Amino acid sequence: MRLAKRLVLLGLGLAILAATGYHWSTHRHEPAAALLLYGNVDIRDVEMAFRQSGRLARLTVEEGDRVEPGDLLGELDAQPFQEALAVAEAQARQASAELQKLRRGYRAQEVAESAQSVRQAEAALAFAEGELKRQSAVVTSGATTRHAHDQARSARDQAAAQLAAAKAALGLKREGYRHEDIAAAEARLGGAEAAVAQARTALADTRLFSPAAATVLTRVREPGSMVNAAAPVYTLSLRAPVYVRAYVGERQLGQVVPGTSVTVRSDSSDKTYQGRVGFVSPRAEFTPKSVETTELRTDLVYRLRIVVADPDDALRQGMPVTIQLGNATPRH
Repeated sequence: MRLAKRLVLLGLGLAILAATGYHWSTHRHEPAAALLLYGNVDIRDVEMAFRQSGRLARLTVEEGDRVEPGDLLGELDAQPFQEALAVAEAQARQASAELQKLRRGYRAQEVAESAQSVRQAEAALAFAEGELKRQSAVVTSGATTRHAHDQARSARDQAAAQLAAAKAALGLKREGYRHEDIAAAEARLGGAEAAVAQARTALADTRLFSPAAATVLTRVREPGSMVNAAAPVYTLSLRAPVYVRAYVGERQLGQVVPGTSVTVRSDSSDKTYQGRVGFVSPRAEFTPKSVETTELRTDLVYRLRIVVADPDDALRQGMPVTIQLGNATPRH
C-alpha cells in the first residue's frame, strides 16, 4: 500500500511539473498586453490681429476658407501711415543735409571773406599805430593835448583787438565746425532714420497675412470698423500640427514614453491615423472628466500629448479618439 501511494504521489508531481513546463514554454514569448488610451483631438488656434490701430479697409477671406502661409487676410486704411512716412522721410533728409553741411565746413568764399577782414584789420592797426607815434612825438612839446594822445592810444588798442578777432574768425572757418556739433548732427540723423524705419514698419503692419496653413474659424470684425492694436480680427485653426491630449495611469507609464508609435482612431470613421507620443507630463493630476475609463476616474494620471503624423479634415477640435499602443483591438 505504501508503495502504491508513493507511486501515485510521484505521478501527480510529474503531471504538475509537465503542465507548468508546457504553460511556460507556450507563453514565454507572448508580447506584453497592448494598451488602450482615450483622449481628445487638440488643434491649436491663432488669433490674428493688426499691430496698429486704424480703420479696417477690407477683409479677404470668410469663415471656413482655407488659407496658406503668406495669404493676405485684410488691410487697414493706409493713408495716415503713408503720410506719417512722408513726414519722417522729409525730416531725415533735413537731418542729412545739416550733417553734410557740418562735415564740409565753411565755403571757400566765406574763408576768403574772413581773410579780407584780417587784412582790413591789419591796415587799421597800422594806421592807428602811426597816429599814436605822431601824437607821442608832439605831446611833450605842447603841440597836441594829452587827451588827443590818449584817443590815439585807444584807437591803436581797438584796432589791435579787431585784428585778433578777425584772425580768430579766420582760423575757425579754416578749421571747420566742432567735432561735438558734427556728432550731435549724426545723432539727429540716426534718430530721423529710425523714425523712418518705424513709419515703414507701421505702414507694412496695415496688411495682415496668414502665418501658416489654416482654416478660418471665425471672422470677428467687418470692413469700416475701427480696430485697436492687438484686437482680434480672425481666429484661425491650424491644419498642422494636430495633437491628441490623453491621460495615462502611473502603472502604464513604462509603456508610454516619448517617441512611442501609436495608432489613433475616432468614433466617426474606420480610418486610423499614425502618431507618436511627443510629451509626457512630469506632474500627476486627477483624472479629468473627459477620460471615460472607470478604473482611471479616481486615480492620479499623467497628461500626454500625441502628435498625429497624417492628419486630415476628419479630425476636429475636441473629437474623442482611441489611442492604441501595441496590437490590441479597440473596443467600441
